[in-house]
Amino acid sequence: MKLTSLLAAGILLVSSSSFAQQVLRVSAIPDESPTELQRKFKPLGEYLEKKTGMKVEFTPVTDYAASVEGLINHKLDMVWFGGFTFVQANERSKGQVVPLVQRVEDEKFRSVFITTSPAITKLADLKGKTLSFGSESSTSGHLMPRSFLLAAQIDPDSDLKRIAFSGAHDATVAAVAGGKVDAGALNISVWEKLVGEKKVDPAKVRVFYTTPPYYDYNWTVRADMPAPLKKKIADAFLALDSSTPEGKTILDLQRASKFIPTKAGNYTAIEAAAKNAGLLKK
Repeated sequence: MKLTSLLAAGILLVSSSSFAQQVLRVSAIPDESPTELQRKFKPLGEYLEKKTGMKVEFTPVTDYAASVEGLINHKLDMVWFGGFTFVQANERSKGQVVPLVQRVEDEKFRSVFITTSPAITKLADLKGKTLSFGSESSTSGHLMPRSFLLAAQIDPDSDLKRIAFSGAHDATVAAVAGGKVDAGALNISVWEKLVGEKKVDPAKVRVFYTTPPYYDYNWTVRADMPAPLKKKIADAFLALDSSTPEGKTILDLQRASKFIPTKAGNYTAIEAAAKNAGLLKK
């Protein structure tokens, strides 16, 4: 009887830990197409497998909310969040998520407003026009652009003719380029990537406003992840170096010069902006 009880307890202990299966389940907010997210993550996933000794599985999610729910409901172990989605996950989990690392670029991230219209040269010119944000839960594609519009005394809901949500940064560019909206707001990193890849003509679609900097993306894990594993993952990111072929490949795909440690306190301004914009309960 005692042996049976011990076995049962052991089985329960193993099954209660999502890390017992030696699989690191990773996802990312869908701010770009699923195929692009998979392409960007593949070399990083292979690198993390070597550094952690675990199998790494990347699973795309359908929307931003699914990335938050997946992490706090123990269906995911690590997620690439935007600043706002991290704030949402932190609030929903009552502080049971931990931001590990961010890119150097995420310390001073920016958004851009783009248009094809010669009549739009500043934020005030958006009054009476149509505008596309990215996802409703996007930091750089919605929250911070909305926040800077409000700071400029422009209420997107009442001063603009119509606002739309494209769902992703590249989709916002396509909406503006295709004439579906007069202007759009998106993450500067994706904009620069699309221009660099010649997927958008900056002579036709141009930036007319760039926001001040703010903290944005990070890699976040659950608070119940074993401390040694957290350290292995953080150390792996911090060790990435563009002077090595592997490091350069991964960092280029992540649009990063290097990764640095981060903390929840870096995102208090994002939380305040979300509350001020009415996107998070006060």
